[in-house]
Amino acid sequence: MRAVKSEAMAIQTSDPSKFRQLRTLLESADTEFLMEAHNGISAKIAEETGFKGIWASGLSISAALGVRDSNEASWTQVLEVLEFMADATTIPILVDGDTGYGNFNNMRRAVQKLIQRGIGGICIEDKLFPKTNSFIGEGQPLADIDEFCGKIKAGKDSQTDADFSIVARVEALISGWGMEEALKRAEAYRKAGADAILIHSKRNDAIEILQFLKEWANRAPVVIVPTTYYKTPTKEFQDAKTSVIIWANHNIRASIAAMRDVSARIQREQFLGGVEDNIATVNDIFNLAGNAELSQAEKRYLPVTKPMPRAIVLAASRGNELGGLTEHHPKCMIDIRGQPLLRRMVSTLNEEKIREIAVVRGYKKETVNLPSIDYVDNDRYMVTGEVATLACAEKFIKGDVIVSYGDILFRHYILPLLINAEGDIVLAVDALWRERDPDPQSHVRDLVQGSRPFRTGYLDDDAVHLKGMGRDIKADNVHGEWIGLAKLSAKGSELVKAEMAAMRADGTAENADLTMLFARLIKSGADIRVLYVTGHWLDVDNATDLENAQKFL
Repeated sequence: MRAVKSEAMAIQTSDPSKFRQLRTLLESADTEFLMEAHNGISAKIAEETGFKGIWASGLSISAALGVRDSNEASWTQVLEVLEFMADATTIPILVDGDTGYGNFNNMRRAVQKLIQRGIGGICIEDKLFPKTNSFIGEGQPLADIDEFCGKIKAGKDSQTDADFSIVARVEALISGWGMEEALKRAEAYRKAGADAILIHSKRNDAIEILQFLKEWANRAPVVIVPTTYYKTPTKEFQDAKTSVIIWANHNIRASIAAMRDVSARIQREQFLGGVEDNIATVNDIFNLAGNAELSQAEKRYLPVTKPMPRAIVLAASRGNELGGLTEHHPKCMIDIRGQPLLRRMVSTLNEEKIREIAVVRGYKKETVNLPSIDYVDNDRYMVTGEVATLACAEKFIKGDVIVSYGDILFRHYILPLLINAEGDIVLAVDALWRERDPDPQSHVRDLVQGSRPFRTGYLDDDAVHLKGMGRDIKADNVHGEWIGLAKLSAKGSELVKAEMAAMRADGTAENADLTMLFARLIKSGADIRVLYVTGHWLDVDNATDLENAQKFL
């Protein structure tokens, strides 16, 4: 075997062991096996099923690209496929390099590029460029022996890893040139530096292959491809000291058969139920693609981001003050400039990456049917209050939660302020409530007394604590109006659920509104924070509010 020595030998790839692995397979005292693959996922499957090496079939790669096995795919396109295959696996790849993609100079460059990508070796065949698949036609012309030997020498002199392998494929038997020509060529290629000989045949029996192995007498490793003589027991090849057997195109053929069957059945039935149990799951694809590793890497390298809260929207009431406008649907589905009020709420939540949204329905619940939302129903909406409605969604009260009325509009900036506010329970409170209506008793309001009033200025970072809440706070003590928007932390969620349980136990939950819930929490010692906002919201209770909503948008 020719030894190639040069300064370039010091250059190593990121995974030089793949070259050693392939060389070990070729030189093994036992018969080894390579499985065909043609892209990253088929290469992964070959490794997953236990094969020690991969045959990157030219026929299969061409077929996967939708072209003929006649050098219609350029060698750089093949190289790109090989790079994905090598990146996806830890076992070596022997690539079907056709005729070396040209003359000796093309061979030199191909070897260098394959080594850079961690491909264990190349197999080249002694035919003319551009090649034709060996199983097509008869008597295909062969390359000149000396020219092909020069190509082998050029490849060996160009390799930058001593263990990179060049396998010389002898086509004399397939082309009808006879056994003597096959043996003569194999010997010439061995002397030129080939690390192994691939002897090819398209007979449906192994007679000439076994004869070649006998006369060759193990002068160098021999590789065979029993595609046409597949009925011959593998033990006969093992007994004849075959080094490597390649299963050359069975993955691509299996995939074609499976895709035809599935496509035809889906086309015929126009239904997926008949095929779903007989094909790989989407999770299988995720697993093969390494999604689990990516998830771990994201935890290691990406900044830790706080998970977004879920949202619960209370939308069970009809909206009686809107009269005939809510005869056929609740006020949360009232049209506000071309979109239902609830849809605008959901869009606002979605813009802050809140995807888990639960809506509590009641009146005309079948009309509340926006997609991608969880629904729970308060079928007793006529005789219960807001606490009972919130209790219907109790299974969603866990972790961080945004609780909102279903009949409000607010500027988008308010939601991120609320999400990022400190506190286990935080209420968004309008400090400019008097600008809406200076008389706090003019209509029903959720009035708030904080530990201090809102202060204008550049900074207003001091925490404000809820001191009182309800509809009967004296005017001088009112610091704002709750806008119907609250945030609960994981601890806040547990506090709210515990207080609702206490209200159910003492019989006050049925008719209570949320202001009563929060007022009870204050009395029990809970620290409820106030986030002051300065207007930029409205609720839709009557025709005037509806008119204002059109202007608000």
